[in-house]
Amino acid sequence: MTQAAFLPLRLCRVFLAGMLAGSLAATTLAAPAASDNDGVTAKPATPAVAAADGTWSHAYVAFGGTPKYPKDFKAFDWVNPEAPKGGTLYLGNPDRRTSFDKFNPFTLKGSPPTGVSILMFEPLAVRSGDEPDTVYGLLAEAIKVAPDKSSVTFRINPKARFYNGDPVTAADVKYSFDMLTSKGAAPAVRASLDKVKFGAILDERTIRFDLEERTDDNVFIIAGLPVFSPKWGLAPDGKPKPLDEIVTEYPITTGPYTIERTDSGRGIEFKRNPDYWARDLPVRKGMFNFDHIVYRLYRDRAVSMEAFKAGEFDLLQEFVGSQYVRGHDGAKWRDGRIIKKTFEYGMGQGFQAYLLNLRRPIFQDMRVREALDYTYDFEKINLYGLRHRAYSLFSNSDFAAKGLPSAGELKLLEPFRDKLPPAVFGEAYKPPRTDTSPNALRENLKKARQLFEEAGWKIGDDGVMRNARGEPFEFEYLETQGGSQFRNVIWARNLAKLGIKLNVRNVDFALYRKRLETFDFDVVTIRTPDFTIPSALDYTELLGSKAADTPGSGNFRGLKNPAVDAMLEAMNNAKTYDELRDAARALDRIVMQGHYQVPQLFSGGYLMSYWNKFGIPPVPKYYTTDESGDLPVWSVATWWMKDAANRKPQS
Repeated sequence: MTQAAFLPLRLCRVFLAGMLAGSLAATTLAAPAASDNDGVTAKPATPAVAAADGTWSHAYVAFGGTPKYPKDFKAFDWVNPEAPKGGTLYLGNPDRRTSFDKFNPFTLKGSPPTGVSILMFEPLAVRSGDEPDTVYGLLAEAIKVAPDKSSVTFRINPKARFYNGDPVTAADVKYSFDMLTSKGAAPAVRASLDKVKFGAILDERTIRFDLEERTDDNVFIIAGLPVFSPKWGLAPDGKPKPLDEIVTEYPITTGPYTIERTDSGRGIEFKRNPDYWARDLPVRKGMFNFDHIVYRLYRDRAVSMEAFKAGEFDLLQEFVGSQYVRGHDGAKWRDGRIIKKTFEYGMGQGFQAYLLNLRRPIFQDMRVREALDYTYDFEKINLYGLRHRAYSLFSNSDFAAKGLPSAGELKLLEPFRDKLPPAVFGEAYKPPRTDTSPNALRENLKKARQLFEEAGWKIGDDGVMRNARGEPFEFEYLETQGGSQFRNVIWARNLAKLGIKLNVRNVDFALYRKRLETFDFDVVTIRTPDFTIPSALDYTELLGSKAADTPGSGNFRGLKNPAVDAMLEAMNNAKTYDELRDAARALDRIVMQGHYQVPQLFSGGYLMSYWNKFGIPPVPKYYTTDESGDLPVWSVATWWMKDAANRKPQS
C-alpha cells in the first residue's frame, strides 16, 4: 500500500478547523494506518464542552456537555509537561513532494514546504487529543457561542504575540479572515469559510463572527482560523498584497518556530522561538521541545529509506506492508538503535479508494462501476495482514452504515426511493472477498463479466472487451512516481482476464497535482480525512454537486446526486449526535451502493521506525499526521530528545 493522494480539502481541515500541531483530534488525509479491530469501534461518549449558552468559556464541544479539562488545567494528559527542551529533530520527505517553491500554504499554485502549517501558524483554538470534538482556546483566551449558534465571539489572549513582537489584535484576526476568503485563497480554503461571515470588532481584543449555517461544524471551522500578521508580504508601498502574490516572503506568525534557513527548495530548517508567547499555556505545555526541526527532501522513497538507515533523519512512517515487514529490519533494528513500532489510535478511518471519474462516459453506468468492484483482490494485496478492507466512507466508526437502515435513516432516504438503487434500502454494503473459497476470485470475475455484458460490454474473439460501437474498454490510472505498483499490478492482471486494459501513468508530483485540480484523469487513488466526528463541510467538498464543477475542489468523482446533497444538508443541520449518525449512515449507503469507487483498505495505527533517542509521552486516542499526511503531529509536537545536547543525527 502506498500513500494516497492529498485533497485540496486538506487546507480546510488542517488550517481552518484548528488542526495544527497540538490540535491532535484533527481529520487528515493521512495514508492508511494499522488497526486490529477490523473496523469496529464503540460509540463515543457524548461529546463534552461548555454549552452554547452565550457565556464565556475556555472550551467548546460539539453537541454540548462539559469539557474534560477545567479552566485551570495545567497540561493535557498526553504530554509530558516537564519535557526538556533542546536538540534537533531531523525529518525526511513528508509526502511525494521533492521540493517547494513558496512559503504560503493557503494559495492554489505552487508547493509550500512541509512544517510551515504545524510549526508556524496558530488558530484561535486547538483540539484536544483525548476528546472527540473539543476545542480549547489558544490565541483566544475565551470563546462565547450564541445559544442558537448564530454567532461565535472570541476574546484574544493579551499575551498573544507574533514573532516580531507585535501583539495580536481583533483587527489581525479580521485581516486573516478577509485574506482567506479573498479570491487569492485556494478554492477549498474559501469554501470552508463560505458559511461564516465577519460580524464585528467589539474592542481591540474581541471579535464576533456570524454563522450563516448555525452548526458545530462552523463553530469549529472559525475557531480553527489561522491568524497571521498584516505585515506578512507588504508591497513596497507598504500596502498589503493580494494573498496569491505573497509567495517567497517568510510568514509572520505566532507559532513556536520560525524559519532559520532553506536550501534551494530541497530542505528547510525551523528554529524554536525562545520568546514564544504561549510556551507556558496549558494547551502548549510540554510541546514543541526541539530547538531545531530540519526537513531534508529526497527524490524518491528508496533513497529516503537508505538515508534513514544511514541516520540522516530520525523518524519514518511506512505505507507499504511488505516494506515494513522486510525493509524495516537489520542490525540497527536488532541492536535497538532503531525502534520499529505501530502507534495505534481510535480515529474513524478515512476512505481510501480508486475513485472513478464520472465525467468519463465509460464510468457512467452503475453496472460497470459495480463490475469493477468485483475485480479488486484485497486479500491478495494484503499479504501481511496489516490492513483491513475499506467498507464504508466512515470505516472503524459508529457512523458507518450497518445492517438494514434505521428509522432515522429511512426518514431521510424515503423521499429519494425512486431515484436510488434498491440496494440502498437493504443491507449495508459489503465488499467482495476472494478468500471465502478456492474459486472465490473466479466467481467474482464471472459476476463482473455478467454485469459488463448487461451494460453492453462483451469480450470479443480477440479477447478484448468492447461495446456495441467496437470501442475497447480501456482506462488510465494516474499515479505519482514511486506509487504502489503491487496493488496496481494485481488489479490490472484481473482486469486483463476480462479483456480490459489498465494503463498506469506515473507522473511527477507537480503534474499530478495539476491534473487533479482540473479533473484530468480516469481513475485516481484518494484518501479522505480521518475523523473523530465527521464534518458535513468536509464531505460537501468531497461529494457535493456544487463542488463537482469547481476546479481545485475535492469532488474528484464528479458526483452530482440530489440525494447525496440532501444527506449532506441533514448532516450539516444535525442538532444531536443521533441525527448526525443517521444522516452519515444514509449518505454512506448511497455512496457505497452507488459504486462510485473501488474501495481499497484502511488501518488503525501508524507503522513507524525511529532512532532510539527520544522521550515519548502517552499516546493520545485521537491524533493525526502532519499537514502532508506523513508523520503523526503528536510525535513532532510532543516528543523530546533524551539527550538534549545531541544536535547531530544518529549514525
